[in-house]
Amino acid sequence: MNQEEFLRHLAENHFPAPIITKKDAGTMGVHSHTFEPMALIIEGGMSIESGGVTSRYQVGDIFHLQPNQLHSESYGPQGVTYLVSRKE
Repeated sequence: MNQEEFLRHLAENHFPAPIITKKDAGTMGVHSHTFEPMALIIEGGMSIESGGVTSRYQVGDIFHLQPNQLHSESYGPQGVTYLVSRKE
């Protein structure tokens, strides 16, 4: 998916305007968010592990988590940059 399509998808699903987030290579341990994040990978890559399942995301992929969903994150060797919206 490209950024224009992603912005349209966010609007159709009542998500607010997104922001750009950058993460360096590395990991973030198990945590959750009180909001519902939806993001489009625009550079690099990452993996998200939740419920014993690991999903990998590259440029053009979208990840979507539910509020309070426990997960961990791993960022690729070049880190990751994504466009993310957070629905409260």
